Amino acid sequence: MTATLRQTATTVANTMIEGASTASALIGGAGGAYIGYQLAPASWSEGARLAFAGAAAVVGAIAVDGLAELLLAPLRRLMRRSPLSVTRAPANTLSEALSQAVAATEDDAANRAASASFRIDHGDNFLRNEDRWRGYESGEASFYLAPGVWLHYRSDKDKHGYGDPRFTLLTGDGEQPVVITGVEQIRHHLAARAAGLPAVPVTADSDMADVLDDDLTGVHAV
Repeated sequence: MTATLRQTATTVANTMIEGASTASALIGGAGGAYIGYQLAPASWSEGARLAFAGAAAVVGAIAVDGLAELLLAPLRRLMRRSPLSVTRAPANTLSEALSQAVAATEDDAANRAASASFRIDHGDNFLRNEDRWRGYESGEASFYLAPGVWLHYRSDKDKHGYGDPRFTLLTGDGEQPVVITGVEQIRHHLAARAAGLPAVPVTADSDMADVLDDDLTGVHAV
């Protein structure tokens, strides 16, 4: 199999994996919404039942996508490692050399993001898992958290010329990006979205933190 065919096969496989991930989130969201609507007391108003169904949809999407990720993560890891024998081979054309450099840049960005994440997450099995980071040609990377929610990484130069990692929470519903300095902010954001509350990442010492902690009591038991 030629390098071109291998690259095409890898691209197709990666597309199928991402499609499966998206499908699992959609299925989980639809199932959660249906179950949530059915479980909502009939005495509630239609608006309240729909809101409850929406919160259940988010929880369902996150739960099912998390289970699917247990199967998809090893496949992603395999797809990232399988082309090494091709990318290590000398390039025959400038186009092949550029493709190799792009792939190396994306992989480097993913690993840099995972390594730098210790600044906001001192654990070893969440943000520091490089297999869950997706690097880009620009040197930036993103970490899929939930449907419509990503953690973005970039490295800016400080006044001494050294890389200064920046983590930002991005959403697909038009909210302003929020700088993340601790993993607890991510927890607040996801829990708030699951409860249908304003999804505002907060710091532990902010006034909003106490309000959210009170409102989110019991959310993780859903």
